[in-house]
Amino acid sequence: MKNLNGEQFRVLLESGANALYNRKAEVDSMNVFPVPDGDTGTNMSLTIQNGIEEVKKSGSTDLFTISKVFSRGLLMGARGNSGVILSQIFRGLSKYVKDNALTTLSANDFTEALMAGARLAYKAVMKPTEGTILTVLRESAEYGQIYMAEHPEAGVEELFAYVDEEAHASLQRTPELLSVLKEAGCIDSGGFGYTIILDGFVSALKGEPVSREDHPSMINQEEVLSGYRVEAILPINEEGKAKYDEIRLRKQLSQFGSDIGVFDGGDEICVSLRTIAPGEVISLVQRYGEFKKVQIESLKEGLRASLVDGFNQTAQEEKEYGIIAVAAGSGLAKLFKDYQVDYVISGGQTMNPATEDFVKAIAKVNAHKIFLLPNNSNIILAAKQAAEVTKDKEVVVIESKSILQGISACLIFNPNENLSHNTEAMKEAIANVKSGSITYAVKDTTMDGKEIHAGDYMGIFDKEIVSISKDRLESVLGLLKNLIDEDSEIVTIICGEDSNEEEIKQIKTFLDENYELDLDVQQGNQPVYSYLIGVE
Repeated sequence: MKNLNGEQFRVLLESGANALYNRKAEVDSMNVFPVPDGDTGTNMSLTIQNGIEEVKKSGSTDLFTISKVFSRGLLMGARGNSGVILSQIFRGLSKYVKDNALTTLSANDFTEALMAGARLAYKAVMKPTEGTILTVLRESAEYGQIYMAEHPEAGVEELFAYVDEEAHASLQRTPELLSVLKEAGCIDSGGFGYTIILDGFVSALKGEPVSREDHPSMINQEEVLSGYRVEAILPINEEGKAKYDEIRLRKQLSQFGSDIGVFDGGDEICVSLRTIAPGEVISLVQRYGEFKKVQIESLKEGLRASLVDGFNQTAQEEKEYGIIAVAAGSGLAKLFKDYQVDYVISGGQTMNPATEDFVKAIAKVNAHKIFLLPNNSNIILAAKQAAEVTKDKEVVVIESKSILQGISACLIFNPNENLSHNTEAMKEAIANVKSGSITYAVKDTTMDGKEIHAGDYMGIFDKEIVSISKDRLESVLGLLKNLIDEDSEIVTIICGEDSNEEEIKQIKTFLDENYELDLDVQQGNQPVYSYLIGVE
């Protein structure tokens, strides 16, 4: 085949997207860090699926239109750094089609378009790292150019078979370029996802496009993310206390959703989860008492609704500044709202918000100047992409990489100062926070010379694992010893949904006996991370 028309290009894209959807769990499991939030495959899949949905909506068979709406769909649906990089690849391709007024794509067009995408992808990352998806993309595109120079008459099928082969070869070389991959015995997860997409392209060009494999018995991640976040607080009545069991409630809730949080406060319980069946969740939880507050948030549309207490957002008065933060869990959302944040986007380590989530949040905040706090290094690129596409407001991304950094930035913000002063003050504030977290390992691996086994509790300081133990308290204390030095004055501990009072008491005793510090303990109810710790 010498040239691909619009309809053939659409089939190619769908096949690549379906191939990644079918294998996204494999990509997730390739996460080099053994934490329970490896989501590269899910992020890339959600990103490309958003592009496919836009193509379907357009109903077009025109190459320019398809490349344009697909690129726009990826741009707005981009989740995580891998999703943003993927969006840039096809942004480059779309730009090449437009600049050259193409109605079909030849093999040579594809090589040039892929190189254009590689250049944009590298520009999107402040400090490009070799041994990642960027390397796999660039090297395979470069080899494609060399192939076309040597085989100018080659067809599209021959080119993609070669590019796919070189992409796989580049992927296998990633551990040699990135020591952390070599030590962990992994290939790069983002590069792996990209090769799967190329595999799907090759299958389509062979006349065997990949179909999507859905499993009705399993909760579909895309459906959950386009469903609802339900958060509820209810006092337990006497009948409810007699039949309440936290483990059983979690098991029952798992039938309807994911990212489940249950906090037992004694006389009342708090429930939080993502679901496509909010009505079923409400009916289930109501067996234990009458609601004090219920909030249902549409994750796809960013809308909020309430069944109790008129919880709908009221119109805001126009003001100079607004702050938007990303956080997972009702406790963290409340914390940020207490610290001057106007809008909290539900998400974080286990659910990276898309560019569109930021764009919609920006539209909801009635302010001329808006600060975005991603609070996670994997969300920064999506936030920046949202700032770039927003034209009617001045949007500044404060590159907070943790919840504690985000809170510190909020505390230093002064609505009476100008934009430049606030920006610099908030940047300085996050730079002065040392962030740590406690979570558990999901697989056996080796990092920084340390052996880690599934189930171990890990203390993570920035991106380094500094304490490992089967005993969670021991891991917490080990992390604190690494975070605190002679200049430390304040320790903030945010407790997750699985923390317990006795353990918190022991942590306080350890700090009182060994350090002269101010301690602030907050309940965040966040999933995955038992404790988030900040030291200033």
